Amino acid sequence: MGHHLLHLNLTAVSSSASSSSSSSSSIISSNSLFPCNNHHQVPANSFHLPSHLKFSTGHKLTWIQKLPRIATTTIKCSAKTENSSATVKEKSVSVILLAGGKGKRMGASMPKQYLPLLGQPIALYSFYTFSKMIEVKEIVVVCDPSYQDVFEDAKENINVDLKFALPGKERQDSVYSGLQAVDSNSELVCVHDSARPLVSSADIEKVLKDAWVNGAAVLGVPVKATIKEANSDSFVVRTLDRRTLWEMHTPQVIKPELLKKGFELVNRDGLEVTDDVSIVEHLKHPVFITEGSYTNIKVTTPDDLLLAERILNMDS
Repeated sequence: MGHHLLHLNLTAVSSSASSSSSSSSSIISSNSLFPCNNHHQVPANSFHLPSHLKFSTGHKLTWIQKLPRIATTTIKCSAKTENSSATVKEKSVSVILLAGGKGKRMGASMPKQYLPLLGQPIALYSFYTFSKMIEVKEIVVVCDPSYQDVFEDAKENINVDLKFALPGKERQDSVYSGLQAVDSNSELVCVHDSARPLVSSADIEKVLKDAWVNGAAVLGVPVKATIKEANSDSFVVRTLDRRTLWEMHTPQVIKPELLKKGFELVNRDGLEVTDDVSIVEHLKHPVFITEGSYTNIKVTTPDDLLLAERILNMDS
């Protein structure tokens, strides 16, 4: 998912805006170690990156996952409610892991989500993070069949059901494809980009709770930079108030009946959406923003890959 900005009502978030900068700077180090006997081969010379990015290829992959944690604060874009007591049931969440993108901006000969990050395919980081959570019942991986073995080889190391779905032409088509494979008894659908390997279980738990209470929730972070709107001639039209702007991340979590209803509207009217909660927004249903972590980056370019390495090494 791209850097989608959600423009909120200023009065709904003004009380929390002053605290966002301080909370986002507090880092809590925590390691997450998962055993893996993954032997998926990475072909030598299978991709080309700038000289400052060096990877060892043509070997069997083993890995240690270290996930940094960042303290988070929940921000609500509608009336305040107390949801700290909300409980998401065990084995009640279906994860749709989107791993079918081409990743053209990476400039590699394979999709970016399968490039090695410290010796492990990028897509497996979040895959294992979700698989260790008691709330998760199943993971539906939306990917090209030629890459299913990446996840199949890791199947013996997880305690959740593993399913596959075919990717569609657009993101919303891939989500819809994954939704068809979701267990009918699931109470929440959690959609995540596999190119975001550093999402923490703490942030996932918070957004799951917020979605359970509100019907739909998304991880996001307050925008740091000044954002200007320009016209077609590249002249500034206006400067947006960044106190009301948020950068959307994943996972994005929605109750299945709400997501299905949203897809009915989107498909009927031929609408195009760039993220999952936008489907719900078309229903005029409120979407809750759970403040996440700035380290939950999307690996899109070689520079992002280098940054992800540094974040992981920072915790080692």
